Order: sequence, then C-alpha cells, then structure tokens
Amino acid sequence: MIATRPAQLFDAAAMAALLNPIIETGGTTALTQTVDAEFIRGWMAKAPARSAWTVAESGGDIVGFQLIAPWDQIPDDACDIGTYVAQDKSGMGIGSALFEATKKAASKLGYKWINAHIRADNESGLPYYQSRGFRDWKYVEGYQLDDGQIVDKVWKRFDL
Repeated sequence: MIATRPAQLFDAAAMAALLNPIIETGGTTALTQTVDAEFIRGWMAKAPARSAWTVAESGGDIVGFQLIAPWDQIPDDACDIGTYVAQDKSGMGIGSALFEATKKAASKLGYKWINAHIRADNESGLPYYQSRGFRDWKYVEGYQLDDGQIVDKVWKRFDL
C-alpha cells in the first residue's frame, strides 16, 4: 500500500538516498551531482511560498517524492513539478498516488495549472506525465545542464 503525506525536514536523508541513484544513472533529471540530506533540507527550506513537497511511503520507507513550486519561466497561476520515484519501484502506483496529492495541494495553493519541463530523452518521465493528462505546450532545444551536457526539454501542461 502506498501512502502519501507532506514531506518534512526529517525525510531529507531518505529523499537524498532515493534521488542519488536516479542522478547517477542519468537521463531523467537535470540534476547532475549527487546530493545529501543537507542539500535536500536546504532545497526545502529555500522553497518559495506556494510550494508543496509530498512523499510516498510503503512499509515505512520513502519510495518517492514530488514537489511543486512557482517558477519565473511560467505564469503566476502555474507551478512547476518534479517527480522522483525509487528506481526499483516503478509501476507500483507511486507516481499516481503522488500526483493525486499534488493536484490537491496545487489547487489549495491557488494554481490553475501545473507545468512539467522534462528532458526530451527521459523515456520514463515523458510517458508518466502524458498518462496523467499533461499535454505538450513548448519545446526547448539546447538546454545546458550544470555539467555542460546539452539536452532538449519538453514542457507539458496539466490544467487543474
């Protein structure tokens, strides 16, 4: 069974442990350097107003997390989303459970739509967002990651 709840600062170590294999594998996130609990706590603490962080748990373990926040690249009535699911747990309904909680949080925060900007080579992220009803609205060529790698980005929109 997958349960969701708001993420807390004490979740940071588990969230970093989940995120690092995703970063190390590459191809699905713009993050290029592994992180630690301190980084996650700082990320959460520096999150602007109208942000929400949600974790998914199974058997007491964090198996995924999702965040929404305003972003200066999109209108004020939209938030941007990031989704991270443990690599060995895909296909178990974690992403679906997270998104249900995130939609509620986004509505409560006054957003009208959710933006996802996804690497064009992300073979799991693109269908994940598509299957939730996101539709393409922008394509960005030549986005440079922190490590200098150049990727294209697909921007998808979900209307609340």
